[in-house]
Amino acid sequence: MTTGMRQGELLGLKWADLSSDMKKLQVRRTVARIGRLGFVVDEPKTVKSRRNIYLTDIAIDTLRRHRVHQHEQRLQMGATWNDQDWIFCNQLGNPLEASNIMRRSFKPLLQKAGLPMIRFHDLRHSAATLLLTMDIHPKIVQELLGHSTISMTLDTYSHVLPSLQAQAVTRLNGLFTTAASEHDACCWQ
Repeated sequence: MTTGMRQGELLGLKWADLSSDMKKLQVRRTVARIGRLGFVVDEPKTVKSRRNIYLTDIAIDTLRRHRVHQHEQRLQMGATWNDQDWIFCNQLGNPLEASNIMRRSFKPLLQKAGLPMIRFHDLRHSAATLLLTMDIHPKIVQELLGHSTISMTLDTYSHVLPSLQAQAVTRLNGLFTTAASEHDACCWQ
């Protein structure tokens, strides 16, 4: 929700992908389970998908706590731990299966919070929508999401644009009203 990353990009993160201060990460790979092939590590979806993402304070704090928990788990598992440097891994250090995340974690969390059942990918859409409604420039949203073009971002999130357009007109009204008031005040003096 705080990065707008695709699920496969999140699952493909390694601790080495984080900056030393944990304020930024690099998207370098994706991980997905492909039938009998097992886990497949691949390049990101597009050239623009290879990107740097700055992290929010809440994401940094969560990652720090997760790292401590993961280190404790690694010590507990001893020689059975498969150290591949994954940020998100199972209790043995292996990549996580997306279907397990949905069934064991994501859906129960949604239910506990009283939220509707959504797809994991909807978190990405929510992040983009929130950023656009906060007046973050679409080019920045495009870069954060790793879209290949700004038109892809604008086309995908065009449903947000009418409210942004109304907001723009309200601001223009304020600007012109202020300018007209100042002009009238100036002319009467």
